[in-house]
Amino acid sequence: MIEKQRLLVIGANGFLGAHVLQAAKSTGIFNVLLADRSASKDAGIEELDIANAASVESAFRRTNPDLVVLLAAISDIDKCESAPQLAFAVNAQGAENVANACLRHNAKLLFTSTAAVFDGLQHGYREEDQPTPLSVYGKTKMWAEEAVSSLLPSAIILRIALVLGFAGKSGTNAMLDNIVARWKAGAPVTFPTYELRNPIDAATLAGVMLQMIGDGNPAVRGLYHVGASDSISRYELGIRLASRVGVPAELVRAQDTAIPGRAPRGADHFLLTDKIRRDCNIEFETSKRVMERCFE
Repeated sequence: MIEKQRLLVIGANGFLGAHVLQAAKSTGIFNVLLADRSASKDAGIEELDIANAASVESAFRRTNPDLVVLLAAISDIDKCESAPQLAFAVNAQGAENVANACLRHNAKLLFTSTAAVFDGLQHGYREEDQPTPLSVYGKTKMWAEEAVSSLLPSAIILRIALVLGFAGKSGTNAMLDNIVARWKAGAPVTFPTYELRNPIDAATLAGVMLQMIGDGNPAVRGLYHVGASDSISRYELGIRLASRVGVPAELVRAQDTAIPGRAPRGADHFLLTDKIRRDCNIEFETSKRVMERCFE
């Protein structure tokens, strides 16, 4: 019998971590190991604080992974702006700590980054375009990309503009859970009209991650963009979502200008996906279909 590859998911308690776990178990080809900053022995989650190099090394020695998916990060862009040192320690140095551990333990790494490494001043970004981040969050991820690729040229780095989906549990950063909960309470939700993104649903993204890291193709390495085949404004996304869940249209409010005091956000983060289509034969659906998949 062929021994299953040991897949370590770091950030397992999060919204995307739950989807990666579900997808990995359904394949039956991985021995799935879970890690997060808060351990849970009942759920089989190892304690691993990516900002602490000793914690990372200790968890790697206990789990001895062949493959690592790094999801853990501070993804709240406003929190990063108000606490830049913490954001750098987690998002940048944390990624470097994990990359160093992968190097020592000969583990393949897949790391999730963001379209926020770009300023959003053009329509359509390719992997070779020069990063020009506006926010602290984008800067920490740009730094992390450089550290990971320098330490581990074999690593896969996935840039994502927006992930949609339901977490199925409380305490995560799942956007749809938070929006629908507010609507059910009768509260309106404001969406920017000027922010364009090409989203991807969490289930599809999880499948893409496992396909890329699990097939063992050494040519699949470096930066890749993922997302829908078209872009959509956050406001239009809100309109479609409200219609889908059956809430009154008046609960969707348009925001036409940036809110003072918040972290700067790029206007147009449309990630072009020609490279992943060419290298991995992965095709992405429209933003409308992406949203529908969240309900399936």
